[in-house]
Amino acid sequence: MMDKHCVVYQMELTLLMITVLFWVTVWADDSKIISDRYAVYWNSTNPRFVHGEYTVEVAINDYLDIYCPHYETPLPPERMERYILYMVSYDSYITCNHLIRGFKRWECNRPLSPSGPLKFSEKFQLFTPFSLGFEFRPGHEYYYISSPHPNLAGKPCLKLRVYVKPTNDSVYESPEPFLTDDTNSGHFLSPCLFLLLLALLVLFSSS
Repeated sequence: MMDKHCVVYQMELTLLMITVLFWVTVWADDSKIISDRYAVYWNSTNPRFVHGEYTVEVAINDYLDIYCPHYETPLPPERMERYILYMVSYDSYITCNHLIRGFKRWECNRPLSPSGPLKFSEKFQLFTPFSLGFEFRPGHEYYYISSPHPNLAGKPCLKLRVYVKPTNDSVYESPEPFLTDDTNSGHFLSPCLFLLLLALLVLFSSS
């Protein structure tokens, strides 16, 4: 009878090989990847924020570009919008309260930047070799909200729902979603295999 640890190791090794083969295929033909970009102008004058139902639908490998408030000429400080943006859970999104479950994602704090509006980009990807990147699951929703800086109390809470459209690719299962209500625990690679996978992903991304 095969040892339990041996079975787990073989499963992890198989998963590693599938992942590596997937990325080799992707990098071998970049022309097959088609990405769209979606712009969101994060300010209280954007009419899509008015009713609190601003939703953007994206596909895997698409980008979301967040443009912060920007002013060509100076205004009184209390009239210039500055926001802290959070990635949050559904409950935090509904109540517009990042303290329930969420974390700081970006900060719109340069409304008079001489180079134009501050822009932040989110790539909706299945896997990322970067520690600050996030991994997204097709068919799930992700939520962003903002709160004004402490010295701008009374400004509206703006919120955005992003829906990642399902993919027809059923071969590679995407990882668990971040900050969603799916509490099913997944299987994790052993530390050695995880580090090997990470090294391979970094190697391919730099080639």
